[in-house]
Amino acid sequence: MATVTRAHLTKAVYEQVGLSRNESAELVESVFGEIGDSLVRGETVKISSFGSFYVREKGERMGRNPKTGDEVPILPRKVLVFRPSHVLKDRINRRLSKPEA
Repeated sequence: MATVTRAHLTKAVYEQVGLSRNESAELVESVFGEIGDSLVRGETVKISSFGSFYVREKGERMGRNPKTGDEVPILPRKVLVFRPSHVLKDRINRRLSKPEA
């Protein structure tokens, strides 16, 4: 299984859009920067036909240390959540259901 990196995305923009390599890298960084800034402000980021990113607050709760079994408080925190769109889910499931050649 391959991992898509910023370099892969920059290369794709360079090849498909026709911007220079530097402009492509700046565009990718700009998009990620805007997504990150919006999430820090507590906004939801919705990308049509892809999905939504949002920050959820989790309250304090009791957890357990798996080594010792002692109860340990887990402090409140914020977590990033991604919910894929139905279009993306359908695309993934369609790809998985195709028989391999």
